[in-house]
This record gives sequence, structure tokens and C-alpha cells, in this order.
Amino acid sequence: MRPTYLEVNLSQLEQNLAAIRSQVHPAKVMVILKANAYGHGVEGVAPFFAPKADYLGVALVEEALHLRRLGISTPILVLGGILPEQLPDFFDNGLTLTVASPMILDLAQVMAVSRGKRLKVHLKIDTGMERLGVREYEAEPFIIRSAACSQLEVEGIFTHFANAEAKDQSHPRLQLDRFQRVLSVYEKRSIPRPKLVHAANSAAVLALPESRFDMVRPGILFYGVYPARDIEKPIQVLPAIKWKSRVVHSKVTQPDRPVSYGSLWKPGRETRILTIPCGYADGYFRRMSTQAQVLIGGKRYPQVGRICMDQLMVNAGSEDIPAGEEVLLLGDDLTVEELSDWTGTNEYEVLTSIGTRVPRSYVRE
Repeated sequence: MRPTYLEVNLSQLEQNLAAIRSQVHPAKVMVILKANAYGHGVEGVAPFFAPKADYLGVALVEEALHLRRLGISTPILVLGGILPEQLPDFFDNGLTLTVASPMILDLAQVMAVSRGKRLKVHLKIDTGMERLGVREYEAEPFIIRSAACSQLEVEGIFTHFANAEAKDQSHPRLQLDRFQRVLSVYEKRSIPRPKLVHAANSAAVLALPESRFDMVRPGILFYGVYPARDIEKPIQVLPAIKWKSRVVHSKVTQPDRPVSYGSLWKPGRETRILTIPCGYADGYFRRMSTQAQVLIGGKRYPQVGRICMDQLMVNAGSEDIPAGEEVLLLGDDLTVEELSDWTGTNEYEVLTSIGTRVPRSYVRE
């Protein structure tokens, strides 16, 4: 296997899921597997967790089809928007459709009638995200219209919070209040309420327990990372990955000889420079150049010079570290929060940007 790889601890993910499930019971848990299982590798994570999840959530039809090709039979909700030509995939592969507009609702009903086959759908209500869904003030006729679709099984209805991780919970609570008013339409109109009402993403699972309803949708929380640094943590989870590599070249560089492209950095004295076979094509961001650190033998060493497409260089000072030594790029005391700070982004982007050319290794410990 390539010396640069991601080690994924399935046992830790299992503990994270158990902690979430214990806290949200009796709500069901939808495990979110979009974006290559948040960079953890869907082909290794999905087969292990699909039987343990009540539902699986993905963003794209293509992601759902990949899960079906892996032999996974667990219900899958495609959370993202679709084009009309993608509708047949839902019928052919037993997928659950997010209905985010009256147009898609009508097209799904027509296709279901023509095929003589029922289709499970979840209605998407936009309560303040302005991304997908029917706005809450237009929801009543939408709900009435959905109830008249004889070939559609309206299994669920949901919304999504724009900033449930914020210290100021006024906007999430406004969204929750809007969603509650939408749900009241069912009683008002004597329409049976869908059996799966859901709203809580990772942040809302932690900060807004009244939003858990019938099912929750933990994404980053399942992977052991909190959606905000200062959010309350009633559920204890831990990261499940270590990004490892090895030194492939070790040499002493003379003073004033610049290291890497752009000559951003040069040593002031004789310095041992280590070359690590990982770069921005692997998701180790170029913009971390001269800011990042790595762990070798439990000790931190600074990355120096510009991070290349396939390699990065580390300053080992006067220490004689030979080729072959293991290097930790992420994991243990080197956190995803640190990498996100060095990159100027968030933890979500760091995880989901770890490239597919980085092999994944799965362990249980």
C-alpha cells in the first residue's frame, strides 16, 4: 500500500453512533454518508454501518447508486436536489426522493402512475436556509397536493438548519417554530402526518434537542468531530481517523538554500529536511504552507517551504531522522481543528478534501 494512507477506526465510529443513539432515543438515526463518508471512505464505512443505521443519507443520486452497487439494502434518502431525468433511478433502485418543489412532486406522481409502482418521498421545507425546499409560508398547498398523490408514499417531511451551531440560537429557534407551524397543517387539514419528521443535523442534535422529532441526521458528529468549537457537548464522541505517511527522503540542507517552489523559506544553518510523499493533490492544502506541523515519534516538526502537489517538506532541525520513519499528518494530538485553522477553512472541508488517491485502511480496536 502507498506509504501515505488514512487509517479509519471502525470501533470508534461504532462508539460514536452508540453515544448518539443513546442520547436521542427513541428517535431513529440517519447516518450521513455523503462526500465519501466525510472523507473516511464510503466503501469501507458503509457496508459496516448500513445494518446498524435506521436510514442512510447522501447528497447525490450517484452516491446512492454507489451504495446500492455495494450491496447495501438499507433505506437511502437522497437529500440533494435532482433533475427530472434522474427520477427513474429512484424507482429502479429503491431510493427515497427528496421532493423540494411542486414540479418534482408532480413528475414523480406521473412516473409512479405510468410505472404502476409506488415511490417513497420526503417533503423538503425551507424554513430559512434558502437553498432547497418549499418555503414554510407556501407549504400548506404543497402538503395538500402531496396528500393527493396516490402513487407516492409521503414517508417523511424535513427541514435543515442554517446555523444550529451558533451561540445565538434565535435563528435556529425561528426555523424550528416555522417548521412546527408547517407540521400543524396536518392536523388542521386532517391529513395523516408522515411517520418520519426530521430536522436535527449534528449541531441541532447537540444544541436543540427539541428538534430531534422522529429521526436525526448526524453527519460530522458521527465521525467524531464537533460542528463548532464552543458548542455544548452532551454527547461524547472522538475522531476515528489517523492520516499517516513515512519519510521518503532525509538530507541536510545548507544555510540559505531555499526549500521548494517559490523559495518561501530557507534555513539559517545546516538543517535536516525530510520529504513526505503527500501534497495538495491528496487534500493536504497548499495554503497550509509554512504553517502546518506533523508528528514524528510524538514530537511536532514544522512543515517548511511550499507544499507541492505530491510532496511536502519538514524541518527536523539537527535531529537525525532517517527515511522510513512514520509521520502523522492528522490524528492523536494533531487535530482536524488545527488543520482547518492552518487552511483558513472549517473541519468539514478538511475531512472531505482528503483525496481518493489516499488509500483507506480499516481497523477495529
